[in-house]
Amino acid sequence: MTDTAQMTLDAVQLGLFVSRLEAVCDEMGAVLQRAAFSPNIKDRLDFSCAIFDANGQLCAQAAHIPVHLGSMAYAMADIVGACEWRPGDMVVVNDPYLGGTHLPDVTVIAPCFDGAGQLLAFVANRAHHADIGASTPGSMPLSTRLEEEGVVIAPTYLVRNGQLDREQLDRWFGPGQHGDFIAQVSANRSGLTRLGEVVAALPVAFAEAVAQLQQYAARLAQAQWASLPRGTFRFTDLMDDDGFGHQDLPISVSITLSDDGIVADFAGTADQVEGNINCPLSVAAAAVFYVFRCLMPDDVPVCAGLFSAISLSAPEGSLLNARRPAAVAAGNVETSMRITDAVLGALAQAIPERIPAASAGSMNNVAMGGVDGAWHYYETIAGGMGGHQRGRGLSGVQTHMTNTLNTPVESLEMHYPLRIRRYGLRRGSGGEGRGAGGEGVVREFEFLAEARYTLLTERRRRGPWGAAGGAAGLPGHNTLNGQTLGGKVTGLARAGDVLTVETPGGGGWGAK
Repeated sequence: MTDTAQMTLDAVQLGLFVSRLEAVCDEMGAVLQRAAFSPNIKDRLDFSCAIFDANGQLCAQAAHIPVHLGSMAYAMADIVGACEWRPGDMVVVNDPYLGGTHLPDVTVIAPCFDGAGQLLAFVANRAHHADIGASTPGSMPLSTRLEEEGVVIAPTYLVRNGQLDREQLDRWFGPGQHGDFIAQVSANRSGLTRLGEVVAALPVAFAEAVAQLQQYAARLAQAQWASLPRGTFRFTDLMDDDGFGHQDLPISVSITLSDDGIVADFAGTADQVEGNINCPLSVAAAAVFYVFRCLMPDDVPVCAGLFSAISLSAPEGSLLNARRPAAVAAGNVETSMRITDAVLGALAQAIPERIPAASAGSMNNVAMGGVDGAWHYYETIAGGMGGHQRGRGLSGVQTHMTNTLNTPVESLEMHYPLRIRRYGLRRGSGGEGRGAGGEGVVREFEFLAEARYTLLTERRRRGPWGAAGGAAGLPGHNTLNGQTLGGKVTGLARAGDVLTVETPGGGGWGAK
């Protein structure tokens, strides 16, 4: 019998291996979408799926949510190393300080074993739950401590020996709140089945195939980084505020490009704050990984090897490396966007022709719900993409750290006591330039019943910056019944009230 452990995959076999792993992730996502109950998952596609090796290193991912996948890639090794794994088990976690991002993003992880009982890999999915038990509907509150943001789940066995622990779900969320969790479990079961088929078809041992994949990705990355100019490039961007009176909070980065690799140092970033724009270091890692992934060809395998030459640091106790129990609900969705802008701003000094102007820079988070807790709605609203050397930025799209869809008007009005009175592009909001910025969006909600609402938005004090002489895009603007609201605000709306969210346009590229 031939020992396959030392065989080498040829180029075709390696390409097929990459494609099959990615197909497993895609199928997991399809199962999750179709089995889910909430519009947040089935309509907006606010979820991500990935495969990791036995040590928790990323092997493959679907083209889902960058902030989900990058943070999982950074933190999964710590999660899987802290658990005892058996066939039929699944672990659930959302604790931002133990590998999560913010509490609504719940991760379910399942181990894959071979026929001899050897641990080979993990499949995982992360999905955003609109009701995670926060102090306000939609579970995106204007909070100051982690416990105000909902149920905190340390790594806990959700499935043991193939049996779902419904009693644990009842303790966390109450009876009848299991649907989306069961969908996540189903997605992982599909992933395990398909991954088992991939492993069985390999001409080499799975661990050896993964090692060759990681080495190949690392070589591709090294070849790409070799074309970048050497030096240290710095940029500082500002968060508008934390919702509690602290304004113009800097996110500073120094990007060092050398023959030894890439270092992102966030020294000089603001200290953690009272409001919930703090985040764990894994979110900063997600933004850094995302930017450098964007510099690579489309067909590179996205795995740990691709990022092996990148390291990062942020001062402990800062906005990007917060200490428990700092609130983090908006860190994942808003601060991650500004980290991306800062890294792009630094790289614009090194490779200006390849870096676009700033995009909207906010996920424009809207959370609502009944005052009696009977319904919960959460959505992110698109904005304008930054212009670039090749032309105009796209209008009305999600950019950078999220690529979720909108909630279709029909679905929203069917599920919630809301009416969409206006939904369209915000004309004139994109910055001027040879490559003009894309237009933001106007979305206008009419409340049909009394409700609580929360807005967590950014780029309301200053618009997204232009590049290479282009003009900034217009800042966003929030109003209730025509009265200006802050960027981060919570309040009570009565039936007939109208909430309007106007999102930022992208910055322009190049002087006209």
